[in-house]
Amino acid sequence: MYHHEVSAPYAVAGSATGVLDPAPADSRDAIHFQRCTWCGTAMYHRLLCPVCQGSELRTERSEGIGTVRHSTVVHRNTPAARNVSLIEMAEGFVVRGRVMGPLVGIHSGDRVRLSTTKDPVRGEPVFQLVDEPYRAWT
Repeated sequence: MYHHEVSAPYAVAGSATGVLDPAPADSRDAIHFQRCTWCGTAMYHRLLCPVCQGSELRTERSEGIGTVRHSTVVHRNTPAARNVSLIEMAEGFVVRGRVMGPLVGIHSGDRVRLSTTKDPVRGEPVFQLVDEPYRAWT
């Protein structure tokens, strides 16, 4: 976090360290999130805690397991239909991503696992269904 009172920006004590730092090379296929040191709230890509407005955040690595909170099919700006999903991770934060599988087979409550952190086209995380993907057909 920087103050813009002076012509040269300087780091503020208690700034959100680790938010913009590059991830280590050994953890390229992992999602990193922030956790507030004051109240313990987990969040994804924030500079301030949404609960207590604290700026002392520590970066942690997610295990990559989550649950689909909401999924929708998008037909805009793509040659084929694709899904956009909100995934609630086991650590308590929510991330927007894509779930691989048949579009009619992705429902709220399905468990997913991180496949890759960056979709080559959209740059968002890609998940795979953990449970049976063809549940909608039965």
